[in-house]
Amino acid sequence: MHPLADQAFQWWLGRLPKYNRGLVIAGVSAFVAYVLIGFLLLPASEGFEVTLFTLVIQSVGYLVIIALANICYLIGPVSESLLRPDDVHRYREKWHTLGSRLSFALPFSVPVMLLVVALLKG
Repeated sequence: MHPLADQAFQWWLGRLPKYNRGLVIAGVSAFVAYVLIGFLLLPASEGFEVTLFTLVIQSVGYLVIIALANICYLIGPVSESLLRPDDVHRYREKWHTLGSRLSFALPFSVPVMLLVVALLKG
């Protein structure tokens, strides 16, 4: 492997554990928001429920999503190796921050959609 590519992978992979912790925190927080919105804002007639079965299924599904997010995370070092930016530090910080924020926000799309449905049903 080219030395610059090796440095890129070392930098990005060194931040992967923190990224994964962020994904777990975002996922748990989004699930809590989903449950609160479902129980507090949806009418009882909607039949919103959370069971052990749905919790297990959603947890396994989220682990699959985390695995896919980790594969997408590799776009960072691969793109850096291919593009060879002049200001490597700025490139890394910019794209790592942007990618992380997007990844951490994405799990909240489900509770936001549920909130919209709850508000529309009023």
